[in-house]
Amino acid sequence: MRPRIEDVAEECTVEAALEVIGGKWKLVILRHLLEGTMRFGELDRALHGITPRMLTRQLRELETDGLVLRTVYPQVPPRVEYSVTAVGESLRAIIGQLEQWGQEYRAWSPAGHHTAPPGVAAAGASASPLSGE
Repeated sequence: MRPRIEDVAEECTVEAALEVIGGKWKLVILRHLLEGTMRFGELDRALHGITPRMLTRQLRELETDGLVLRTVYPQVPPRVEYSVTAVGESLRAIIGQLEQWGQEYRAWSPAGHHTAPPGVAAAGASASPLSGE
């Protein structure tokens, strides 16, 4: 059982954020849901390597934390859709920045570089070490 957000020290805001969005799958799930409402099977096919049990668990946690809305339609068989809430939508810019950083990091190779990894600029420098500027 994971700790409740209320149990995280008030001054540890990064830790509080990671309690909600941390882990291997949550941001990836949110990134897909930011593209539009999806059903469980669609998410399962889009996320390579996740088990249905883990996907269910992560979706439940995201729903409990108010980032994802689960809508059940009363029909046979039942249709369940997942979408982001306003709180989930507020992560769009952060997820976009992480995606950009990931692209830069994949293009950057530690071998033969004497610069810091992407996003780690030298003191006073503002350009990304990956941009060559």
